[in-house]
Parts: sequence; structure tokens; C-alpha cells
Amino acid sequence: MDWTDVACIVFTCVTMNHLGLIGKLEEIWGEFPILNCPKCSTFWCTLCYGLWGIKSFYGVLPTLAASFLASYMAIWLELLEGYIDTLYAKLYDKIYPTADTADDDAPGA
Repeated sequence: MDWTDVACIVFTCVTMNHLGLIGKLEEIWGEFPILNCPKCSTFWCTLCYGLWGIKSFYGVLPTLAASFLASYMAIWLELLEGYIDTLYAKLYDKIYPTADTADDDAPGA
């Protein structure tokens, strides 16, 4: 199992959940109980990818360990993406301040 492929699986699973793509798929096709959790989707996608090329039983344990490690890394990547979103929102508000026009239509204004 190539680690760059595992890193791509982790990034894809976490980012699809983070951006809301899985939520939109659920609106169209119904619930995906495994895919709507970044840890679960990372674990199962990595495990399926790893088991795809195994030719003997002795490759199952390293594949299982890699899947658990990938799901653990998904937790930290999800936290990092949330932090980057917070920084982006703060920076965007500093660059493009919004004008408060809520009181412009009030009587007597």
C-alpha cells in the first residue's frame, strides 16, 4: 500500500465532509451513515483500498493498522481545516468589512 495513496484518501474523505459534499449527496440519495463521518469514511476507504491488492492473509494486519492510523489522522486534518476556516473568516471580515444597513429602512431614519 502506497502512503501517498493513503494520504490522498484521507484528504479526500475529510475535505468532502468539510465542504459539505456528502451532505448534498445525502439530500439527493438519502443517508450515508459511513460516509458522513470523516473518521469512518477514511477508515473504510483505506481498508477497502488496502485489501484490494492483498494476495495473502499476512497483509491484512498491516492494512488494518494503516486504516486505523489514517482514521486517526483524519481527526487532526478535520481540526486543521476547521481552524483554517476560522482564520479565513476573520481575515475576510478584515479585508471586506460589511456595512450595517439594517437600520436604513427603519421609520424615522
